Amino acid sequence: MRKIAHKSKKEGHEFAMKAMMSHAPGGPETLELTEVVTPEPGPGQLRIAVKAAGVNFPDTLIIRDLYQFKPPRPFAPGGEVAGIVEAVGDGVSAFAVGDRVLSGGINGGYATHFIADAARSYKIPDAMPFDEAAGFMLTYGTSHYALKDRANIQPGEALFILGAAGGVGAAAIELGKAMGAKIVAGVSSEEKAAFCKDLGADETLVYPTGALDRPAQKELSGAIKKLCGGEGANVVYDAVGGDYAEPSVRALAWNGRYLVIGFPAGIPKIPLNLTLLKSCQIVGVFWGAFTMREPVRNAEYVAELFQFYKDGKIRPRITASFPLEDAAKALTLLQERKATGKIVLTIA
Repeated sequence: MRKIAHKSKKEGHEFAMKAMMSHAPGGPETLELTEVVTPEPGPGQLRIAVKAAGVNFPDTLIIRDLYQFKPPRPFAPGGEVAGIVEAVGDGVSAFAVGDRVLSGGINGGYATHFIADAARSYKIPDAMPFDEAAGFMLTYGTSHYALKDRANIQPGEALFILGAAGGVGAAAIELGKAMGAKIVAGVSSEEKAAFCKDLGADETLVYPTGALDRPAQKELSGAIKKLCGGEGANVVYDAVGGDYAEPSVRALAWNGRYLVIGFPAGIPKIPLNLTLLKSCQIVGVFWGAFTMREPVRNAEYVAELFQFYKDGKIRPRITASFPLEDAAKALTLLQERKATGKIVLTIA
């Protein structure tokens, strides 16, 4: 374990937190368990003793310098945490030491301690376990914003979800059902299809993996239309990209909305004549930027998510859990697209 010299700011004694740090660009195997100084919260901030951290696809990108934001190294990946407030900075009145909270940011979550902005932190229900709290905000926040705000999905509309067994896809199934949509879950295996059925999907579609030639894309588009019924999908939630994107757009109904979520299969190129022929929309979904640009509306959405949770309409499916030092195994499972539901790191 790498160590960095440290000294506490209080009482002159030494203490340290541990973090899985990225010291150079690379894959999950490049992360190193490192001791660093335990930070003090600044004005408007909290220090959280982390009990669980969510593992998400952007974490695989940020350590390779492929994400929209590039933190200065060394840094710990991880954009969502849950734990207990350990210290409170100046100007914070809504939180106290001992509060159970979830929070997040761009990075820093793969650690025993996390400095959080109080404005981006939320108290969690007493009945919510820390692992579920750590797997809650990014996936449900993204999918809720996508379906409610960007797509304005309506009861009775058909929603096709690409990558439906992953974290955001699983959240989209539950939220789509809560909003009254017909759910068609697109996945890459029968095992994942069964998982989506258990979440409440009305129909499942197992699509082929790897590169899709034109006949394969045409067949996929036809299958999506058939399962969605009528003219096709009213809303496509695309968390995969690559060769799956164009056939999904072709499967849209008139006035359909195609939601751009992520690109683990590659960034696609869409013929824009399709938008004209279908009078459809291609809509970007950047939930992280939305939370910063429109905090008041985001707070309303978060309140609705917690109500859904209390009502039993949504609940993170934690399908794999790893200790902090095994963060590389968790990220590898995710980037190889073998995961269903949500993966978390747990910290004793």
